[in-house]
Amino acid sequence: MKTGHARLLLLVTLMIAPAACAKEKNPIKLGPVDTGAGTLTSARNYLNGRWILESFEVRLPNQPPVILKGAGMLTFDESSNLSMHITADQKSADLLRAGGVDIRDGQIITEGRAAVDLQNHTMTYILDGQAPLMRGPLGTDRPRHWVVDGNVLTLTTKDQAGQPTSVGRWRKDQ
Repeated sequence: MKTGHARLLLLVTLMIAPAACAKEKNPIKLGPVDTGAGTLTSARNYLNGRWILESFEVRLPNQPPVILKGAGMLTFDESSNLSMHITADQKSADLLRAGGVDIRDGQIITEGRAAVDLQNHTMTYILDGQAPLMRGPLGTDRPRHWVVDGNVLTLTTKDQAGQPTSVGRWRKDQ
């Protein structure tokens, strides 16, 4: 009789186990995504949208800073795509080109995905195995250090010694 009960119990267990396991397939519930101040989500939300260039300065080695005269727009979207389009006047374009800045037809254009690093306050282009889109003092291989002051975003590119090679100030387009 004990053997019969053991077989019956085993049979019932084998029939019930799959149903019980199916209920347990739900993933482990995690806490909510951090969305408050100082989180990656809040930084991306802040950056999301269009930004209008207020000022742009390029610091070339052994030369006075070039204060770019022109206009520009920066866009950052929910997929971390970052595009920057700056149009310079002829004099600024000539000075920048002579200093090694990749500027064609008076325009500086960079596009790609960007990784936001909260601890270091940087944005870095992600090029997925491609060569940098742009080289020189404004190279896309260099991180952009960012500082936020109200609706103004300041992006600074630095050289290997940590000295600024460019400083752009962008105002959020409402």
